[in-house]
Amino acid sequence: MEIHDDDEGRARTQDSAMTKTSLDTYCLLGRSGLRVSPLALGTMTFGTEWGWGADERDARRIFDTYVARGGNFIDTANAYTGGTAEKYVGAFAENRRDRLVIATKYTATMEPTNPNSGGNHRKSLVRAVEASLRRLRTDYIDLLFLHAWDETTPIDELARAFDDLVRSGKVLHMAMSNVPAWQTARLQSYAELRGTPPIVALQIEYNLIERTGEREMIPMAKELGMAVMPWSPLASGVLTGKYTVKDLDVGTGVGEPGGTRKNVAAAQNSLHARGISIAEVVKTLAVELEASPAQVALGWVRHQPGITSPIVGARTLSQLDDNLAALDVELSPDQLARLAAVSAFELGYPHEMLARDMTRAVMFGSAKVQGLTA
Repeated sequence: MEIHDDDEGRARTQDSAMTKTSLDTYCLLGRSGLRVSPLALGTMTFGTEWGWGADERDARRIFDTYVARGGNFIDTANAYTGGTAEKYVGAFAENRRDRLVIATKYTATMEPTNPNSGGNHRKSLVRAVEASLRRLRTDYIDLLFLHAWDETTPIDELARAFDDLVRSGKVLHMAMSNVPAWQTARLQSYAELRGTPPIVALQIEYNLIERTGEREMIPMAKELGMAVMPWSPLASGVLTGKYTVKDLDVGTGVGEPGGTRKNVAAAQNSLHARGISIAEVVKTLAVELEASPAQVALGWVRHQPGITSPIVGARTLSQLDDNLAALDVELSPDQLARLAAVSAFELGYPHEMLARDMTRAVMFGSAKVQGLTA
């Protein structure tokens, strides 16, 4: 077993002879002491209610295999497959609960006609946690994510509600997902000032097709002590190479979790001509590396600065095996450069303006200052 931390000035390894990462090579979760696996097991595929998930038997095999290989980081949410995912996790974790780090989320409504069932506010938070505890068959949640920003709940209400839950012991750590960087930074600053629970992790969509988190989200997380857990590292399956330009006309059903995986990929804005062109380069590198496209795409995410635990989901055991093999993939500088080129995006203002030679000359003149980045 190995434990390492990406934060500057702290221990990187306990065994320098170990060259390959494994699920039991644990990372520290942000500025917490919680030890988690380098790949988290996502459970949005647990349950058949949405038309494309794994039934209970297959979901258990996936769960048991991940844990047997040393994995301890389970990611779920209250609304995944209408609550079935949490129920499966609770059943599968029986008799080994304390060995696992279970993350779940609130925000999504479980009662569409009840205006207070969803959202970020205190009532939604408290009721969602109580319901998740019942479905998970546990008396505490290791890591609770706010699932998406509702644009209505005051920061101080959130901070105080988080504080109450942590003090009660029902939640150990707080985290954010799908929230503007400036709002997350406000909440972290409030926590530092008022002594409420800090945000220790951040979930963002991050993959070769969606890299814009590099503008604000990832730098913010590094600066403020949050682990980054990319969701959809395979871009809803587009980066596995299973789609072609013929799949761009997805028809009806886009915008709902039910239906087909192709509809979900389109709804997530991953299935388009640019995404297909990126996937083609991934497939080319997969041949060079004698790996699968999924392993190359996951390997790229794992190579990026500031990334702690990408979330991998699987509908079958063979998909899980393929994803976990990404831990053995090593991309050369040339291969990383090729992927960076095909997936390039505009950083936009003010980042590009600040990187211009004229701007830097005005600020620094001819002085050479260590630590400056272009």
